[in-house]
Amino acid sequence: MELDTLFKIWDPSKGLKLGPITLHFYSLMFVFAFGFGYILMTRIFKIDNVNQKYLEPLFTWTLIGTILGARLGHVIFYQPELFKEDFWSVFLPISTKNGLKFTGFSGLASHGATIALIFTTLYYSFKIIKKNPLWVYDRLGIVIALGGAFVRMGNFFNSEIIGKPADPNSPFALLFPQQSSEYGPTVPRYPSQLFEAIGYVALFVLLWILYRKTNKKYQQGWLFGLFFIILWAIRFFVEFLKEPQGDEFIQIGSLNTGQVLSIPFMIAGVVIMLVSKKFKITEEENEKPE
Repeated sequence: MELDTLFKIWDPSKGLKLGPITLHFYSLMFVFAFGFGYILMTRIFKIDNVNQKYLEPLFTWTLIGTILGARLGHVIFYQPELFKEDFWSVFLPISTKNGLKFTGFSGLASHGATIALIFTTLYYSFKIIKKNPLWVYDRLGIVIALGGAFVRMGNFFNSEIIGKPADPNSPFALLFPQQSSEYGPTVPRYPSQLFEAIGYVALFVLLWILYRKTNKKYQQGWLFGLFFIILWAIRFFVEFLKEPQGDEFIQIGSLNTGQVLSIPFMIAGVVIMLVSKKFKITEEENEKPE
């Protein structure tokens, strides 16, 4: 099939061969997400004059919330049958359904990660750094926007979360020979992972500029509310171009599970921005050493 596109066919290797070990690109993108996130948060803590001793526990709780929440979110929202059919695969990167086998985690959901991060960050805010949780959320949102772009690039390398069939003459049409058989025949599709990744990079740039060049970081919750609105709006609209992810257990009209779950987060973002004016702090209060 001839396609007049930039990529034509997306058929990359699974990862980097390091002797007998293959470093999968998806795993590498996760490492990049947390690695660059750590570096970026280090910079943010320096700007805000926050003791670096609070950085490591933030990284730890963010990692726990992301992995555990994303995995549970996927199983609950898209694959609940695993609780009965292969219980241990929910929590461990193995399958016991047809004998013990290492599989890695093949399903992670951003909605689940977000919910878990809200709770782990609450604990971190009240028990460890002892700052208003909105202060932490404002800064964490900047990092998560960039991390989300890396994760979607990992999906792109894995040929997963692919887009719906596209017109072969579209400049965006792309073949995914490695796509899962559940999507049917290999036909030109939208690279929805790239659309989402580009959106998240743009969101990161916007949040970083607002954080560095305006006083909005002193209005605790404002940046976080904006982050919620834009991030989930990107997810909502890109979903129109995506194939369903597993079984769609939650649907309203033509909206799929991802879109339905995104709506409450967008509404929450609006509410958070509205109430953020009650949590303004001065520059001196923001930079007060712990």
